[in-house]
Amino acid sequence: MLTFQFLIAWQNAAGNSLKVGVLALQGDFREHLASLEACGADASLVRTYEEISGVEALVIPGGESTTIYKLAKNFDLLELIREKIKGGMPTYGSCAGMILVADKILDPASGQETFGGIEMTVRRNAFGRQVDSFEVDLDIKGIEAPTVSAVFIRAPWVDSLSPRVEVLASVEIDGELHPVAVRQGSVLATSFHPEITSDNRIHKFFLEEIAKAI
Repeated sequence: MLTFQFLIAWQNAAGNSLKVGVLALQGDFREHLASLEACGADASLVRTYEEISGVEALVIPGGESTTIYKLAKNFDLLELIREKIKGGMPTYGSCAGMILVADKILDPASGQETFGGIEMTVRRNAFGRQVDSFEVDLDIKGIEAPTVSAVFIRAPWVDSLSPRVEVLASVEIDGELHPVAVRQGSVLATSFHPEITSDNRIHKFFLEEIAKAI
């Protein structure tokens, strides 16, 4: 039987496009789809067990992490997504998606769980409420200049992480650095929302440096 990683490598070597799904249960999934398509990806919105089973990479959008979790659980998608991520499926989570790919939430809503994938603990709404939204220029490891304009909206940050997690960018708050872009193996996460800007370099990085490296 072919392993997931071998199958992806074989498809890439053959010149076939990676099938990327954007989890479309709640949140700004349409914006992520547009960014992926602008990068030339073979992307589609996925909501059902069959649709998610048929993709080779997954993007989990920003939105309400508790709502996305509850819908995934109610539609029997939770274990499917967990197993695919655990099996090496390239995955990118932004904002709420970062919360959902964390192994642990510091301040979860009652009963809230995650898909997992990155050995880190995240803090929800770490930068404040909607009115505290802000934009900052970030240097992100692996992405060439100019800086990336990062939009933070009720965003989480990484509170603690394993040495196996690579920090790609951090934001300084009150003299303390907080990771806001991280990677562990085939899983990428950002606190901010690149999909709502015209800069698609984060999505390109995911497609070219993470998904195609598996």
